[in-house]
Amino acid sequence: MAIERKFVQEGAKRMLIREYLEKETERAGFGGLEIQRTPLGTLLSLSTERPGIVIGRGGKNVKALTRNLEDHFGLENPQLEVEEIGNQAPLNGQIMAQKVASALERGWHFRRVGHSTVRRIMGSGARGCQVIISGKITGSRHRTEKFTKGHVKYCGEVASEVMDEGIAVAKKKAGVLGVKVRIMRPDAKMPDEVEIVHEPDEEEKKEETAPTEEAEEQKAAPAKKEKKEKKPAKKKQKAAPEASQMDELNLKDISGIGGSMMKRLQKAGIEDVRELYEMSIDDLTEVKGIGVTKAKQLKDAIEKAVKQ
Repeated sequence: MAIERKFVQEGAKRMLIREYLEKETERAGFGGLEIQRTPLGTLLSLSTERPGIVIGRGGKNVKALTRNLEDHFGLENPQLEVEEIGNQAPLNGQIMAQKVASALERGWHFRRVGHSTVRRIMGSGARGCQVIISGKITGSRHRTEKFTKGHVKYCGEVASEVMDEGIAVAKKKAGVLGVKVRIMRPDAKMPDEVEIVHEPDEEEKKEETAPTEEAEEQKAAPAKKEKKEKKPAKKKQKAAPEASQMDELNLKDISGIGGSMMKRLQKAGIEDVRELYEMSIDDLTEVKGIGVTKAKQLKDAIEKAVKQ
């Protein structure tokens, strides 16, 4: 057999295996299939939205699928692995195409389905997406409706690398509708997106690692603050007048102290200016015949006399 024919047959077999697994796991949300040849046999990695349905109780469904793959397609020691897509389902083109087809079959309007699918895909962080619905959508004639948002690549190697594509079919009374969903994932890297990484030289590394004067000052500043905080704040005290200056004054020399006031102070035991100066306004009000106003006047008069 020619090598070209062998490659064609191998590709056709892979396509038939994909269609078979897609049909069998439609309820579980078929998300994609990867086939690898290993020394131990054939490894099939199946991505689904709900892996529990594919596995079955006690692995019953998986064993049945593995046995059918070996019998109908002649695979050598097939090993089927089921992976869960989880929260990444809105970024899988095949799953979203199946959801669009299912919504159309249930009677949803095509515009409602298209716009809601685009919003869901873009809300999951995709850089761009496109939903294409083609067939007898509303009338007897075939037409195509496209719903596009964000960045979408249509052809070339870039499109095959960054775009995830899914195809599904919706069966309606008027005929079948083809659905195609194309998604650009959030981690897709375009050829024109270049990142320039600057690697510092040895001298720059030394400058970065060496402590600067500002950094040393900043380190020393907290220590100084702590020392300042530890020291108790000294209360500002009024400078007391000299004893000789007070001894020279007499109660009669202070304005506001007449004969009657002098008798009241003497009855209260106040005989010199020093005792009167050290008394507060509350203490003076306790003297019989001296109110708050008179006490304030006496304090002001004593301070003026002492400062002169």
